[in-house]
Amino acid sequence: MIKYKRILLKLSGESLMGNQQYGIDPKMLEKYAKDIKSIVEEHVQVAIVIGGGNIFRGLQGAAKGMDRVQGDYMGMLATVINSMALQGELKKIKVKTSLLSGIVIDPICTSMSRSKALDLLEEGEVVIISGGTGNPFFTTDTASALRAVEIQADVMLKGTRVDGIYTADPEKNPDAVRYETVTFDEVYEKGLNIMDLTAFTLCRENKLPVIVFDMNKEGNLKKVVNGEKVGTLVTI
Repeated sequence: MIKYKRILLKLSGESLMGNQQYGIDPKMLEKYAKDIKSIVEEHVQVAIVIGGGNIFRGLQGAAKGMDRVQGDYMGMLATVINSMALQGELKKIKVKTSLLSGIVIDPICTSMSRSKALDLLEEGEVVIISGGTGNPFFTTDTASALRAVEIQADVMLKGTRVDGIYTADPEKNPDAVRYETVTFDEVYEKGLNIMDLTAFTLCRENKLPVIVFDMNKEGNLKKVVNGEKVGTLVTI
C-alpha cells in the first residue's frame, strides 16, 4: 500500500557528485532515476527540487568577496543544470518529465506555477522544479518547502547521504543516536540541523511532515512512500 500519493523529493546537489570532487556522476544520476521510476510505476505523483552545491553555492561565492545577489543567481543556474541532467536521465528510461523553474530560461524550462505543476502531476509526469524560489537569499531547502506547500504534497522527502536525524553529526560522533520520529518543536529546541530556519518554519506552519532519509541506499525511496520506517519523520 502506498502511504504518500504526492511527494516533494529534495535532493542535494552534492549527492549527484557520487565519489567525485565536483560535477555530476553519471552512475549516481542513473541510480536516482531508476529509484524515481520505481515509485512513478506505483502511481505516486512526484515533484523534485535539486540543489546546486556540486556546481556553485552563492554563499561560498559571497564569502570570497562576490556580490551575494549575483552569487545566488549563479547558484540558481546551477540547479537548472542539475535538473536538466536528471530530466534527461529520466526521459532515457521512458519516464515522462517536465522541467519548470523559478527563473525562466527559454527554451529549456517554463515558469513555475502551481496550476501547471498540479496539471502535470495529475497527468502522471514527474515535475522537476529548478531555479530555487527565483529570488536571492533563499536556499533550495526553502524552495523545496515552498513548492511542497504549493502543490499540497503529502510529505516532503529530504534525500541525503545520512539515514536520518541524529543527536549529533554521525560522521563526526560515533555515539550519535538516530531519531525515528521527532517533532518540529524538538528539532528547534535541540538545535538539530536539518534545514534552514525559513524552510523549517514554512513546513511547521503548514503542518507538512518531513522525512529525512538515505537516498543513496537502493530501494529506500520506495520504502518511504510505502510508509516503512526509514529515516526520521518530523511532524507537529
